[in-house]
Amino acid sequence: MEFTGTVPQELGNLSFLAFLSLYNNSFHGSLPNELANLRRLKYLNLANNNFNEEIPSWIGSFTTLQSLFLFGNSFRGSVPSSLSYLSKLETLDLYNNLLQGNIPEEIGNFPSLKTFYLDKNQLSGSIPSSIFNISSLQLIDFSDNHLSGFIPSPTLNMSSLKIIDFSTNNLSGPLPFDMFDQLPELQEIYLSWNQLFGSIPSGLFSCQKLRILSLSNNNFEGTIPEEIRNLTMLNQLFLGLNNFTGKIPRQLGEVKSLEILSLIENSLAGSIPSEIGNLTQLKLLDLSYNNFTGTIPSEFGNLHNLETLSLGVNRITGLIPPTIFNVSTMINIAISANYLSGNLPSSTGLWLPNLKQLLIGQNELRGPIPSSISNASQLVTLELSLNSFSGFIPDELGNLRNLQRLHLARNHLTSRSSYPELSFLSSLTNCKKLTSLVLYGNPLNGTLPVTIGNLSTALQTLLLYESNIKGSIPGEIGNLSNLTSLNLENNELTGTLPTTIGRLIRLQYLSLQNNNLQGTIPSELCHLENLAFLYLTGNKLTGSIPACLGNLSSLRTLSLASNGFNSTMQSTLWGLRDILRINLSANSLSGSLPSDIGNLKVLTELDLSRNQLTGNIPITIGDLKDLKHLSLADNRIQGSIPQSFGNMISLELLDLSKNSLSGAIPKSLEALLYLIHLNVSFNSLEGEVPSGGPFVNFSTLSFMGNQGLCGQPRMQLPPCKTSTSRRSNTTAGLVLKYILPATLSTILVLVLIIVYLKWHKKNANQPNQEDSLPLETWRRIPYRDLERATDEFGSEGIVSTKGDVYSYGILLLETFTRKKPTDEMFDGEMDLKRWIRESLSADSDSDAVIQVVDDYLLRNYDEDFEANKGCLISIMQLSLKCLADSPEERIDMGDVLARLNKIKVKFIKDSERN
Repeated sequence: MEFTGTVPQELGNLSFLAFLSLYNNSFHGSLPNELANLRRLKYLNLANNNFNEEIPSWIGSFTTLQSLFLFGNSFRGSVPSSLSYLSKLETLDLYNNLLQGNIPEEIGNFPSLKTFYLDKNQLSGSIPSSIFNISSLQLIDFSDNHLSGFIPSPTLNMSSLKIIDFSTNNLSGPLPFDMFDQLPELQEIYLSWNQLFGSIPSGLFSCQKLRILSLSNNNFEGTIPEEIRNLTMLNQLFLGLNNFTGKIPRQLGEVKSLEILSLIENSLAGSIPSEIGNLTQLKLLDLSYNNFTGTIPSEFGNLHNLETLSLGVNRITGLIPPTIFNVSTMINIAISANYLSGNLPSSTGLWLPNLKQLLIGQNELRGPIPSSISNASQLVTLELSLNSFSGFIPDELGNLRNLQRLHLARNHLTSRSSYPELSFLSSLTNCKKLTSLVLYGNPLNGTLPVTIGNLSTALQTLLLYESNIKGSIPGEIGNLSNLTSLNLENNELTGTLPTTIGRLIRLQYLSLQNNNLQGTIPSELCHLENLAFLYLTGNKLTGSIPACLGNLSSLRTLSLASNGFNSTMQSTLWGLRDILRINLSANSLSGSLPSDIGNLKVLTELDLSRNQLTGNIPITIGDLKDLKHLSLADNRIQGSIPQSFGNMISLELLDLSKNSLSGAIPKSLEALLYLIHLNVSFNSLEGEVPSGGPFVNFSTLSFMGNQGLCGQPRMQLPPCKTSTSRRSNTTAGLVLKYILPATLSTILVLVLIIVYLKWHKKNANQPNQEDSLPLETWRRIPYRDLERATDEFGSEGIVSTKGDVYSYGILLLETFTRKKPTDEMFDGEMDLKRWIRESLSADSDSDAVIQVVDDYLLRNYDEDFEANKGCLISIMQLSLKCLADSPEERIDMGDVLARLNKIKVKFIKDSERN
């Protein structure tokens, strides 16, 4: 019977009462003060109720009290110091309350206390050193609080103390070197989950009655001492999650009573000593997350009581000893992430009737998966991923009726059936508890059977991507009603999206990208109200993007890129206020960006590039302050770049290239301090490029194809307009210093010609004789001369990209030599190309370039003469590569751009050096 309400005050009238237990009821509120009259009480148990006030100080007046149990309540406030007046108290249990503040120093005044529980409260401050003044103390438990500071050292001989538990606090510092010198009867010590450091005091190994040593999750360092052999009664050793180094001492094999040995996540190295195989009482051995090398000792097969073997994430090599698979008590084998090699024994599973987990993924194992593994009938998890297993996936795996997780990813496995369907999937329909099926990265080379719909209704994860799966997606897949993650990407799937996918109402992740799916997105997909990630990129889907996708409020990523969608932008998408990533690039979407785009406040990535979008960029786009990547490239967007772009302070990538944008680049973009990649090339932008903020790192590649842009020389842009009065040699120098560095394509030559002509006009004191002739005196140009000037197209009559390269080479020669193919000096067999080639090859000292280039570009008295000469030689040589006689021998235009960039960089460095 369970009592409720408050404790009646009339109990205080029972003045002769010696024993009072209200244990395990539902009393609440505070204790009535009348209970202070019970001065003869020897036993008081108020545990497991709902008392939620402070512990009354009058309890300290119960001078005959021997046992006080207040655990399992909600007592608040501090531990009353008046409790120390209980001179006959032997047991004090305040476990699992809401006590706060410091432990009073007076607590050490108990003359008779044996067991003291303060665990699972909210106590803070340090552990009072007076606690070790209680010579009668046998057990002390202050675990699971917020205690800090150093652990005090006993000053008296605590010959009765057997158990100390200070775990799960914030204690720090090293253990006192003499801490264990006064604890001869110590049997259990728990100091795990603190911030202790230093080495283990040597005195600990004199505590020969010690059965449990728990120091896990601290910052202890040093080696594990050989003296551990002295702890002959040690039953459990927890040293994991520390910074211990060195090897496991072989002497540990002498502690024959050990049942649990956990050294997880240290920096231990070397070989695992074979002497561990002598610990025949061992039930758990965890050496994972260290740096162990060598092989797994075959002596581990002697551990006939072993239930858990965990050696994962080390550097262990060699074969897995077959004897390990003969330990019938084994429940968990976890040896993943090593360098183990060889085959699994053909008898694997025959002698493992209790095995629940076999984790051997991420090794170098090979050969077939033994079908005998199906005899391990209790198997729950089979993890063989990231190995080199080959052959068939055994159909016998369907006999593992308790199997919940089957992970065989990244191997070389195939299906046994001679039919195109993946037969093993049909066999797995017998595994009615299966929740996770991960088979990606295998050459399965088959089709999905309709029986896929008969897999366990408990199935949550199905990952079959990158597996050469062909054919269509069976509509029966809609039967997997608990599926949360479905990934079939990077296969060869064809057909349409089955409408039955809309029945997977718990689905959160769906990826079918990079297949050959056709048709439209079925509206049933909008029934997936829990969908967070949708990837359909890289298919052949067409039609419109369903407007109902805007109703999927859980959606965080929408990726529909590289398809054939040809509708206007759905306005409903801009209502997905919690979406993080949108990628609709490489489609045929039309229309303009709506002002509602500013609603996507948490959006981090937006890619609408390579579509047919028009109109202006709305200024509301500046409200996307979390946006990191924005690409609107390769569209037909017009107007100016909004000043509000400067508000997108998280931007790291901005690509507006290949549009019809006009006006200036807003100076507000200088505020985008995280911007790493900027591309506004091939628009109609004009004016001075900003020079502050991230613009100090951008080169001409970010701005090319905008004829009206100018900027500072360090940005490798043409200079903005300055005074028109220049000396002729200064103008010629600008051709090399500013125009050349700013060009990487045919724009280079066009700009150079413009500058050259301006220079020619300013510096010609007398009109050129040819220019001064009246029209009727111009000489006639014979057909042969015309043919010589256009020999590429005139001789072959074919228009090709190789012809463009050839024309580009002629244009470079004309620009830098101030010669034309039709000049009179080129008659007979001599033409412009041959003249350059023979002139440069005739003079080995490289000075021949002075004879062929324009006089005003290279003068001996120029301070940058050597830099100019080297630059011009490289340009002439590049021109000749463009003019190779055979089109197949000509350099590609992409290589032309790369070489021009190298010439530019070398020229700038040489000029700065001079």
